[in-house]
Amino acid sequence: MLAEVGATSLEDLASQIVPAEILLPPAAAVAGLPEPCSEAEALAELAAIAAQNQLVRSLIGQGYYGTATPAVIQRHVFENPAWYTAYTPYQAEIAQGRLEALLNFQTLISELTGLPIANASLLDEATAAAEAMALARAVCKRPGGTRFLVDRAVFPQTLAVLQTRAEPLGIQLELIDAQHLAKELEASGGAAQPCWNPPLGNDVFGLLVQLPASGGALWDPTPLLTAARSGGVITAVAIDPLVQVLLAPVAEMGADIAIGSAQRFGVPMGFGGPHAAFFATTEAFKRQIPGRLVGQSLDAEGRPALRLALQTREQHIRRDKATSNICTAQVLLAVMAGFYAVHHGPEGLTAIASRLVALRWGLAAGLAALGLPAEAAPGLGTLTVPSPDAKGLVARARANGFNLHLGAGAFGISLDEWSSPAEVHQVLAALAPDAALADQAQAACSAALEALAVGDGDGHQALLERAWPGLPRRQSPWLRQRVFHQYRSETELLRYIQRLASRDLSLVHGMIPLGSCTMKLNGAAELAPVSWPAFGQLHPLAPTDQTQGYQRLAADLESWLAAMTGFAGVSLQPNAGSQGEYAGLLAIRAW
Repeated sequence: MLAEVGATSLEDLASQIVPAEILLPPAAAVAGLPEPCSEAEALAELAAIAAQNQLVRSLIGQGYYGTATPAVIQRHVFENPAWYTAYTPYQAEIAQGRLEALLNFQTLISELTGLPIANASLLDEATAAAEAMALARAVCKRPGGTRFLVDRAVFPQTLAVLQTRAEPLGIQLELIDAQHLAKELEASGGAAQPCWNPPLGNDVFGLLVQLPASGGALWDPTPLLTAARSGGVITAVAIDPLVQVLLAPVAEMGADIAIGSAQRFGVPMGFGGPHAAFFATTEAFKRQIPGRLVGQSLDAEGRPALRLALQTREQHIRRDKATSNICTAQVLLAVMAGFYAVHHGPEGLTAIASRLVALRWGLAAGLAALGLPAEAAPGLGTLTVPSPDAKGLVARARANGFNLHLGAGAFGISLDEWSSPAEVHQVLAALAPDAALADQAQAACSAALEALAVGDGDGHQALLERAWPGLPRRQSPWLRQRVFHQYRSETELLRYIQRLASRDLSLVHGMIPLGSCTMKLNGAAELAPVSWPAFGQLHPLAPTDQTQGYQRLAADLESWLAAMTGFAGVSLQPNAGSQGEYAGLLAIRAW
């Protein structure tokens, strides 16, 4: 290649390309960078760094939960270069496999939420909430909309991103007690709606509700969403997809937009990410939806084919008038979540969610026996327990091997897919002041679980009648598409995964001569540690002394990037190049 371009060496090539005044001399070493090392040495150092992380069972919740990644998906998708090196699908002809996997993800989200249009993922739940706010403002027909109402029970990280996005846009965020407002409206039978308009006011354009609340409480938002929509306000719901398996689709409750994180569907916590967010909305707003959309079409020979739809929304076509950017996605993680649903099907997902409801019920009974009654509200797997000694109880649980969430005058326990009756017993023992009380609590838990036990088939409906009284539940069949019933054995799913991979162009097949931030060498040694439990299973809110390895990684990377670029400091916070650009613009604006 050097001969072809007329260069004698790589150094000569660099000198021909880079202006002399900014080219470092060949022997120059960048101060602050470590000495080079071999791949084996780098992996050994990474293993030592990983060992500084402590794997403590985290039941913290707050949007991040333990999940069991099926081995067939970890091995053949998460760790497969045919999936993790595939290029952004500008050319549908060479991306048919990935597009089908993303269509599965879109179908899953649409079926869950009841909304007809779902995108192929966004960066994370908090960013999706900000996009919902932007869409609501763009489509709301109320004149002069400047206020966006936010449920005070949203996750803190969601509120933080909303605040960052709202301020430069001149949007005023107003926190509301959404659950209390819904109860007021329901109690009045709609008569309170005239009183509803003044707090809304003509300048309110949108509303965001969190289900379940960050503390785990689940409630019916229908009266609130209906009242808001009747006043011309755009309604958005941040919904846990595993809750949506059992709860009536949010579209039936009055949501114009549904957002959330698909992390629960087989994607490790990874100390906070990356995880695929989802965004679904109505037909009326499909031209304003952010993120790529996969649709079905016909090829030149009239055969069914997949392509990216509504591309006139995209930045690479509409430039400054765009409402979307094709790169703003978490494709690999969305693909994993889609395959997780293909693997389990509606029956498997229902079983996982129902099991969590039952375990939460048993945990509540055990806590009550300890004199720690949880807040009385339905939920999926999270309980909030008011206690004047919340800090001491969280410390006691931590000393016994469990990380819990510490709130204001309360603590939270979030069960997940890894949880079992035995683990619930261990949590109760960890919180009990003595063995006798632990035995009583465990007996109460077992009795509650036994009383709640139901048979197969539609047994989950009987379970929900007791555990979710008064909540609207999913009644109609869902995920009836053949793909969610066809690949239940590991071998069948393996072949389906490989068949789709063979329809894509990735670095497995050859080079991709397009310049982009997405094109880089993904070395096998670089990707291997991502699957290590010491990196993948850490909760982002775990105590700092348990995450020293991650702290070291972040500090080293920040230092090395600063040394290479010459800047005084570096932030690793942006979750994508696009978000880095936005953060940079905000920094310039603030300065």
